[in-house]
Amino acid sequence: MTGKVVTSHSNPLVEHASANISDSASLNLEDTTHTYTPMQVATAVTLMIGIYQIIMYIFRLGIVTTLLSETLVNSFTTAAAVYVLISQIKDLLGLKLPKQKGYFKLIFTVVDVFKEIENTNISAAIVSTISIIILIINNEFLKPRLNKKCSIPVPIELIAVVGGTLVSRYCDLPQTYNIEIVGHIPTGLPKVEIPSVELLPLVAIDSIAITMVSYTITVSMALIFAQKLNYEIDSNQELLAMGLSNIMGSFFSCMPISASLSRSLIQQTVGGRTQVASIVSCLLLLMILLWIAPFFELLPRCVLASIIVVALKGMFLQASQLKKFYKLSKADATIWIVTFFVVTLINIDIGLLAGLFVSLVIILLQAIRPHLCLLGHIPRTDLYLNLNRYKAAIEIPGIKIFHYCGTLNFANNNHFKSTVYTLVGVCPQKIVKLRKQLAEEGHFLNDKNSESKSELHCVIMDMSALSYIDPSSVQVLHSIVEEFAQINVEVYFTNCPSSVYETIKKCDLYIYGTMSLQMFATVQDAVTYFQSNSISG
Repeated sequence: MTGKVVTSHSNPLVEHASANISDSASLNLEDTTHTYTPMQVATAVTLMIGIYQIIMYIFRLGIVTTLLSETLVNSFTTAAAVYVLISQIKDLLGLKLPKQKGYFKLIFTVVDVFKEIENTNISAAIVSTISIIILIINNEFLKPRLNKKCSIPVPIELIAVVGGTLVSRYCDLPQTYNIEIVGHIPTGLPKVEIPSVELLPLVAIDSIAITMVSYTITVSMALIFAQKLNYEIDSNQELLAMGLSNIMGSFFSCMPISASLSRSLIQQTVGGRTQVASIVSCLLLLMILLWIAPFFELLPRCVLASIIVVALKGMFLQASQLKKFYKLSKADATIWIVTFFVVTLINIDIGLLAGLFVSLVIILLQAIRPHLCLLGHIPRTDLYLNLNRYKAAIEIPGIKIFHYCGTLNFANNNHFKSTVYTLVGVCPQKIVKLRKQLAEEGHFLNDKNSESKSELHCVIMDMSALSYIDPSSVQVLHSIVEEFAQINVEVYFTNCPSSVYETIKKCDLYIYGTMSLQMFATVQDAVTYFQSNSISG
């Protein structure tokens, strides 16, 4: 694993996972009289998720991260930061709120906060405010100046935790001011216990969603830090690390692991860069679990919440990039907005699916409606450029040259055909139909009238940006050639890539028996050939 992302179950993902686990814990097997405890269900879910992630690693399914665009990751993690912030409000203000489950729980939590706001613990709010102010002053003013003089960062978060614990102990904050503290922290390591294997079939379906969301959150955080710190991640290696961690953790009563937004940000903020930081964190946690845990039992929860909230600043600043996404691409802005609002208003897993769905739909629409444009000739050169973008480009009389960019397949070939007719301004089928109607009425559309209707004599397709073509689209090209031939308009193809040429060649060989499409190396060659034939004709 990268080492830059701290894995923990203290994040919105595992709150969702815990809800599923708690629901499953009450399950009574119909074929037995045995009832499983929540811990047994939790460890079974952890084991099942680990198995799924190892299977994904074996089949190299880390490639699914290619669907996680910068926009999607930015929106998803920003929305997850909102979850973390809302979850800390009760500790910041000393409120006692019911735990919400299911969908729309963020909205219900905000409603509960407003209902209970009058019961705010003033002492907890003051401690939170002081802690946040101290952390902000350090991060925004002292830390930048100290970093210029000393390379060793000041562990202000650790100082806040120790200081908060000492103040709580000597001022008796829990009793005097009714400030909620961390409370009892069990010491020692959990016993090794084999998970309930017979539960795996029962939790297999629910575990799929948790697997995907936990992996997405972890990889999203890794991508953010990789971009910020200029390194690369191996998505399949992350799968292996998470899978082995979950399988091993299931024998020690562990919940499913995932990257923690708050703890990862805190570690990065205090200067953690490599896996050594994680090793140090693990050693400190081990020491706390074995010996030091009772010391932190009096730590006010509002101090912890303050540290987390301040660390979320970087995540919330990501929202400012929405303006950039909107200016660069309306499609990216749509992905950001849909993902953010579905995650915050409904739930994390549904929001992730919504973001991926919108991304796939936009990719599909872009594939179905690729870019086409007419080209014009730059005088005294062999260049042919977009007529709409270059004023110097001149259209050659009697010739329409269009450029196609993208793939040509069964999904978009009808759109391609209709767009070609629209661009060149001539629909052969309509002209043929008009000729038949005039013939039935005793009139004829002679060549002069035909030219007055349209001066088109040749259509040239620049295929230089055509990356793929399927057999059905080759047949569409042939139909275009045949339809234009009915009105004495020639169709040429130029700059054909080798892979596309091989497909056309195979289709011509097995369908038409001969190479019937006229192809040229360049647009200039096709234009010269047509003009020379016109002069000789």
